[in-house]
Amino acid sequence: MLANYLIGLREGLEAALVVGILVAYLVRTERRHMLRYVWFGVGIAAGVSLALGAALTLGPRGLSFQAQEAIGGFLSIGAVALITWMIFWMAKTAGHLKGNLEGAMENALNVGSGAVLAMALIAVGREGLETALFLWAGITASGSSTAPITGAVLGLATALALGLLIYRGAIKLNLRTFFQWTGVFLIIIAGGVLAYGIHDLQEAGILPGEHTVLFDVSAQIPGSSVPGTILKGVFNFSPETTVFQAVAWIGYVVPVMWMFVRTAFRTSAPKPASTDERALAHA
Repeated sequence: MLANYLIGLREGLEAALVVGILVAYLVRTERRHMLRYVWFGVGIAAGVSLALGAALTLGPRGLSFQAQEAIGGFLSIGAVALITWMIFWMAKTAGHLKGNLEGAMENALNVGSGAVLAMALIAVGREGLETALFLWAGITASGSSTAPITGAVLGLATALALGLLIYRGAIKLNLRTFFQWTGVFLIIIAGGVLAYGIHDLQEAGILPGEHTVLFDVSAQIPGSSVPGTILKGVFNFSPETTVFQAVAWIGYVVPVMWMFVRTAFRTSAPKPASTDERALAHA
């Protein structure tokens, strides 16, 4: 539940910030008549995201067990790739997101109302599709149908409330810090989703090593116990882990975390002092 709450919060806040920036720009530049096209785009994006979630949930039903496991495995890996790209993209662009969106909106306004609608659709739709795919992978990995959905809904509701408060100027949020630390947790969550995807592909017979177990702590940490439920819900931890799953988890989390920390937590180098400043320092 906590993992899905975090996913819903981060993705929902990204979408809320995008919409808030676009709406604020139109209001500030006295183009309120274009707001309806932004909201049309947002509505279409939400509908497409919900349709994708329904297709992912209902589509594989009726297929063979091997086919369902294969689809689940490949989609889980795809979700990890998408969320990884999103984490690094936001780490690089969070600082100048507002300027980029406002510039793109001005260009869209020069083209016409259709371009404004398309821009809102693409900007919000990207977040919605990412959310639908990653939440589906997380919910599938957790093996539960209620708690993950509840967590995701609560995360989206929190993001909506925060986005509204930020838009109205009621609170200020350090976006750089927010995306830094949520990125760290999402990498760990993505590692669990990747391991589960490997497990699905092993059960489908596509990858070997289904019975080559690295460790089995199901007797010490039963999946139905409180610790097992927490570890499963937060990290997609499996008490019975194969060698291939462990290698995939380590091979993903360690290098990706290293690159992300170097990218997102990098501090700007101090600006060299000018000649006048050096003279004053030695005066």
